[in-house]
Amino acid sequence: MPLKVYIVFGTRPEAIKMAPVCHELLRDSKNFDVTICVTAQHREMLDQVLDIFGIIPDIDLNLMKSGQDLSEITTSILSEMRKLFKKNKPDLVLVHGDTTTSFATALAAFYEKIEIGHVEAGLRTYDIHAPYPEEFNRQIISKIANYHFAPTKTSQDNLVKEGVSKKNIFVTGNTVIDSLFWITKKSKNYIKSIEADISKKLNFDLLKSKYILITGHRRENFGDGFINICKSLTNLANNFSEINFVYPVHLNPNVQDPVKKYLSNVRNIFLIDPLEYEHFVHLLQNSYIVLTDSGGIQEEAPSFGKPVLVMREVTERPEAVKAGTVKLVGSNQSNIEKSISKLILDENEYKKMSLAHNPYGDGKSSSKIANVLKKKLVSTHV
Repeated sequence: MPLKVYIVFGTRPEAIKMAPVCHELLRDSKNFDVTICVTAQHREMLDQVLDIFGIIPDIDLNLMKSGQDLSEITTSILSEMRKLFKKNKPDLVLVHGDTTTSFATALAAFYEKIEIGHVEAGLRTYDIHAPYPEEFNRQIISKIANYHFAPTKTSQDNLVKEGVSKKNIFVTGNTVIDSLFWITKKSKNYIKSIEADISKKLNFDLLKSKYILITGHRRENFGDGFINICKSLTNLANNFSEINFVYPVHLNPNVQDPVKKYLSNVRNIFLIDPLEYEHFVHLLQNSYIVLTDSGGIQEEAPSFGKPVLVMREVTERPEAVKAGTVKLVGSNQSNIEKSISKLILDENEYKKMSLAHNPYGDGKSSSKIANVLKKKLVSTHV
């Protein structure tokens, strides 16, 4: 009798990182009875990823509402997942990372005494407000999860230090590398179409222009942080007029408003809507430098040899900083300007970062997770 597994996610980053896990378990119907459930914490951006990876959810809660706060989304997910788990109790619930969807789903599973598997477990800043609320979410999930799929030994060490039994921790690498390799291979079949689509949005030749890729959406940068970031980008764009700056702008009004106010009229800054994942991967692959406050890009960009400057004070991915692929610059205007200027002007500094080793895996994380579940759970479930 196959193991009944619920895979639950709600945001674009979760979908990207859980897509290869979905495919891996769905391929093995002998051992796994898989139900894919999405909360649609992000609606439009989530749907793009589902379409690209060919994932059709079995359950779509469609919980996104305009202007909802953390309390509202947490309680609605908790309530809906409780109903689902009571109606059709799975053997295992798989959640990912640090989102409100993952936190509330894990809590609902815990209340119903359902085992929990946590993909991308053990990342820590140990600052409960940075990233907010993600650091809190991760730590709480670790308290109640039964199986911890840690991307690196550092993550494993964090969990052991917190009292998690080592026998329940499995170092797998990060599933985002699986997705990156999958998308890169798939998109080779229509790369010219992707390049044409992106170039049309940007109004410059993607392959003949040097550009810096920017992403930013973290709550801790709302307000003054984004104003500082925008001012630094304006100065950099004026100082390095031969370089283009490409910014796919997150849909959150807290990001959209300051970005459009400060950057809309700068000649070599291109503000575009969020891209489909395969388009974004191509943009990332051909970029010069990456400036971001994202977590996942700290893992993705080094796979392409791209230096990453992170607009945060702390990161839950210290392996990348230690390896030299990532540098923390915060949201301080002077730090951002100095750090990007140095990479542009100092060829040795650029090479040092671009050639550093990516510590996040070999693209086989999903199969490792599936093998753990078969060994640990299927054998006891028969």
